[in-house]
Amino acid sequence: MNLALIVAAGRGFRVGGPVPKQYVAMGGAAILRHTVMNLLAHAQIHAIQVIIHANDETLYAAACAGLALPPPIYGGATRQDSVRLGLEGVAHQQPRNVLIHDAVRPFVSHATISAVLAALNDDQGAIAAMPLADTLKRGADGRVTGTLPRAGLFRAQTPQGFHYAAILAAHRRAADNHLGAEMTDDAMVAEQAGMAVRLVEGAEDNFKITTAADLHRAEAFLTFKKREGERP
Repeated sequence: MNLALIVAAGRGFRVGGPVPKQYVAMGGAAILRHTVMNLLAHAQIHAIQVIIHANDETLYAAACAGLALPPPIYGGATRQDSVRLGLEGVAHQQPRNVLIHDAVRPFVSHATISAVLAALNDDQGAIAAMPLADTLKRGADGRVTGTLPRAGLFRAQTPQGFHYAAILAAHRRAADNHLGAEMTDDAMVAEQAGMAVRLVEGAEDNFKITTAADLHRAEAFLTFKKREGERP
């Protein structure tokens, strides 16, 4: 069984407006709804669980009204706390694999999802990622202090997929060692636990909506996809 865990417990407001970014409207529906519907449509995802902030029940209910979802799970103080609580909350479903996905990445392609799932046949973990194309500079006090080699460097995206039992154990170990706040993604939690994590090619379309500029880009992209008759 493959289960998708959508992380929607953040409190980011940089997109603008009075609500967290995952509940901001895009094309007439909350960003979270677009993300959920995209994953619901993938044939290899058998269940979806959304993790939310405890204060967002009303926003969540409006965003996901009418969708076939179980009640949300409340997250914790950090993203990694939220993921761990989500993993623990789906234990009764006994998933073999879990995909952990950002609520504000609504345009992940089904090809990327399938590639991450396929990689889990051989490895304990797999993440969507893009190789860096820009030159990297180190700086201090407003001046360049060096240039970093970009060979072998990637931008991590989601979904990040794992064998369920292994990533749950890794998250619990990180929490026991008080490392949760230092972990910037779930692959890092897996790496700290010694899990092998495969890189799967991501896509530029699978961008994270974080700022107002990102939202404008997303709205334009959504309009294009609707015009082309593709799934939002």
